[in-house]
Amino acid sequence: MRRLRGGGERGAAAVELAFVLPVLLLIVFGTIDFGRLLHARITLTEAAREGARAVALGESADAARARAVRAAGSMTSKPLPTAADVQVVPCGAGADPGAATVTVRHTFHFVTPFGALARIVGGSGPGETVAMEATGVMTCSA
Repeated sequence: MRRLRGGGERGAAAVELAFVLPVLLLIVFGTIDFGRLLHARITLTEAAREGARAVALGESADAARARAVRAAGSMTSKPLPTAADVQVVPCGAGADPGAATVTVRHTFHFVTPFGALARIVGGSGPGETVAMEATGVMTCSA
């Protein structure tokens, strides 16, 4: 008699897992890639600030580019920004003559299927890469 009663629930755990697992994986993948994206954004902003600081203190544009690339070296998203991704506007050359501006561009690559899933589910999701840009502005020293 016991066998007959418990037999109807044999596959219940498998069905429940089939419902819960995709949601759980989406949360885990989203957490991983969001953390990496946030780290890349913070690092990119710091790299732009370092480059702007270098220009504001009188270093050359090439030295500022190198400094920004070095500061971006701790990013978890590969490939890292190169000197070609760094735009330098020295003191007196931009819209604000009393400030130096450095802009760093980077393309973030997802490591989990979250980017592709977001594109499929949302229709206009980020895809598998995200273009990022950070600008640092520093007042020029006299």
